[in-house]
Amino acid sequence: MTGNDSSAMERLRVLFCDHLAIARGKYVPLRPGRGGAARFCRGTFGVTYEKELIPVPGAMVLEGLPDMEAVYRAEDVRPGWQPGTRIAIGDLKANDGTPLPMCGRTALKKAVADWQALGYTPMVGIELEAYVFQIGGDGSLTPYETPSAHVYATGPFADPRGFTDTLWDKACAAGFRIDSLNTEYDSPQFELTLTYDHAVRAVDDIFLFRLLAREVAFQHGLLLTFMPKPVLTTGGSGVHVNFSLNNTEGRNAISGGADASQFNELTLACTAGLMHHHPALAGLLAPSANSYQRLQPASLSGFWQNWAVDHRGVTVRLSAEAGPAARIEHRMGDACANPYTHTAAVLQAARLGWIHRYALQPAETGDCLENKDATRSVAPDLAGALDALEADTALVQAVGEGLVANHVGMKRHEITRTAALAGDALRDYYIRFI
Repeated sequence: MTGNDSSAMERLRVLFCDHLAIARGKYVPLRPGRGGAARFCRGTFGVTYEKELIPVPGAMVLEGLPDMEAVYRAEDVRPGWQPGTRIAIGDLKANDGTPLPMCGRTALKKAVADWQALGYTPMVGIELEAYVFQIGGDGSLTPYETPSAHVYATGPFADPRGFTDTLWDKACAAGFRIDSLNTEYDSPQFELTLTYDHAVRAVDDIFLFRLLAREVAFQHGLLLTFMPKPVLTTGGSGVHVNFSLNNTEGRNAISGGADASQFNELTLACTAGLMHHHPALAGLLAPSANSYQRLQPASLSGFWQNWAVDHRGVTVRLSAEAGPAARIEHRMGDACANPYTHTAAVLQAARLGWIHRYALQPAETGDCLENKDATRSVAPDLAGALDALEADTALVQAVGEGLVANHVGMKRHEITRTAALAGDALRDYYIRFI
């Protein structure tokens, strides 16, 4: 190594998102201008939050726990936020080089390819919501003291320790394009949104940005959690997936307008797909016991099977904006879901609506707080949502049978482990990871 060869001192942080939406990875030497792979145990996909190892489909726990690889290309290497460290997100491959069935990123790439085969390219923007807790000397958690926080607050009253200032600086230095950062309705709750992008790039960014945000908060003595309902007496935190579809000329093919009569066939068909597969989507998009403490009537959370124009009380909110800004917003999911699987499932449900031209129910006319038209909802708990998911064979096949089988196996076990937990005990089961 020569004195000015700083690249030889750098390292690469190879990451992937697992079935529990946890970022896993390794540090390896950086090889400038070259791709590569990092090896991991495939049994990772049989590991629970409590670090149990269970023989679920695909994990090969009882078949010798073979390796898998996170494969990345030279162009996948990007700036990091730690000194001397760059980052790459890998596509997971089995030992024979075939795609690992449980890889959410591969499922998202398939959803994009499936849409492109129909002449459309998905564009995605994701909104994150999160709560912040102070970490006591004994490891206890108390809500972050924000002296005068309110919805859309900014500055020291909303964030006295300034972790969002550090987050903004580090995110910009690492190449993230922030759309907005502010407090949400409840305290200490924040909303974090990145700009629109091609689907895979958008989800790569949100996966990494979520990790960066948690690491920055931790360095400020705070725990930032994206779990759906960490404080039972306040509102929940969701993940809203906004998407549009560019046609072969690069123009947005999704329409917008003031009422349903102004929307084109593609937009309404996508909405019908999201309605048709609503019960099953919950099994993938709201995959924790805590998710169903958020998914409740009159919670603005995506509980009801309904849609409307520019209405925050429904599950599918169509944009009143036309042209490039027109989009479909899906509001059910939360951050316990792998964001790649989450986005893939939304795109596939919409695509199935376009292919099969499902009948679309009328737009919601109620306020969804005191009255509503909708009569169908998600299941009342995770067990029911998984039943609905397994019964929806069209959605399962579109997302990936191997991925869904692994997911259901893990989550059935999780249901038994959380059955006796309530309140802070249930919160603490998830909060250190999500």
